[in-house]
Amino acid sequence: MPAAAIGAGLSVGYYEFTCPSAEQVVYETIAAAYANNPGIAPGLIRMFFHDCFVRGCDASVLLDSTPGNEAEKDALPNNPSLHGFDVIDAAKSALEAVCPETVSCADVVAFAARDSATLSGDIYFEVPAGRRDGLVSLAAEALANLPSPLSNASTLVEAFAKKNLTAAEMVTLSGAHSIGVSHCGPFRNRIYNFSSPTGVDPSLNPAYAARLQRECPFNDASSGNTTVVLDTLTPVVLDNLYYVGLKLGLGLFTSDAALLTDGRLREQVGQNALFGELWAYRFARAMVKMGKIEVKTGTEGEIRENCHVVNGGDGWWLRAGV
Repeated sequence: MPAAAIGAGLSVGYYEFTCPSAEQVVYETIAAAYANNPGIAPGLIRMFFHDCFVRGCDASVLLDSTPGNEAEKDALPNNPSLHGFDVIDAAKSALEAVCPETVSCADVVAFAARDSATLSGDIYFEVPAGRRDGLVSLAAEALANLPSPLSNASTLVEAFAKKNLTAAEMVTLSGAHSIGVSHCGPFRNRIYNFSSPTGVDPSLNPAYAARLQRECPFNDASSGNTTVVLDTLTPVVLDNLYYVGLKLGLGLFTSDAALLTDGRLREQVGQNALFGELWAYRFARAMVKMGKIEVKTGTEGEIRENCHVVNGGDGWWLRAGV
């Protein structure tokens, strides 16, 4: 796709005349949710990423499954870990009350991700808007497009390159792992089943690996519901200490540790670890760029009245796969 075409049709202040309070309404909704539960911030940033990487930033991740069609939100990468749908619903409902059928669910997701970065890390950036909502959501496409926490460096670089994001931007966006939690499953391979004499990934800090084993016991079935923080240094602050932790062997996932296995990626990790303001600037730019992936604008798609279903409500678009 030509660079000029990426994000064409989006603009900052898109709702200035049609719904002047749009971004403020979303911010107030996200801020209220964040005050009650700071964990909503990583959830909404992750939702934005998971939306944009599948069919572009078109709110397809919000659509419910229909008879005969399993939607993205029910695919393994999203279910049960993806959360924040209720907050997006609240923001959309508030918008419908003041500007009916005007603000797309896709733009709500984009605004919410920005606001989450602002609330959790004091990172603010203008969000070009004008996205339209998609009509199709397929679980198989989520599985095919979303990088796994088990990914190695080359797999990560390739997955982001397919979305017109550079290796450096991939490293920068990985900094979102500075906040949030994970269930035990995505990293069990590193603490019990690794191909090493101890069964533990030697790139993990030994004390950290022991802590993870305590939190996620090998034979404890209940640990499937256990969560651990992604960043042990500043777990609720979106900042560059994620990269400091990586260099100390505190990266939780295989995909985190992978950033140190390639020279060009390792250089980016080092820069981001040293210069917090530089990383924040890079993160803001990368989020804006990610928000332009394969967007629908103009007469494409629609403005959903309810983010969970296409307009009309019976879901025939989903079943037909149009």
